[in-house]
Amino acid sequence: VDAFQAWCGPCKTVVDLFQKIRNKVGSDLLHFAVAEVDSIDALEKYRGKCEPVFLFYAGGELVAVVRGVNAPLLRKTILEQL
Repeated sequence: VDAFQAWCGPCKTVVDLFQKIRNKVGSDLLHFAVAEVDSIDALEKYRGKCEPVFLFYAGGELVAVVRGVNAPLLRKTILEQL
């Protein structure tokens, strides 16, 4: 989940990375979503930050968090979680 604030919008530069990985591993294993933290109370702790935050969930549980746009770390985290 790309957790973003309305004033900065979702991180468009990472969408391509997710699409490439999703095509490689299969669409059934990886799902990408965006969530505006300003309108979701459960994501309140991610408000007021000027860096993107990527939340990784498995089985309904938060399993990893990556702060900032770090393509190698995002790729590594995705592949580890899969």
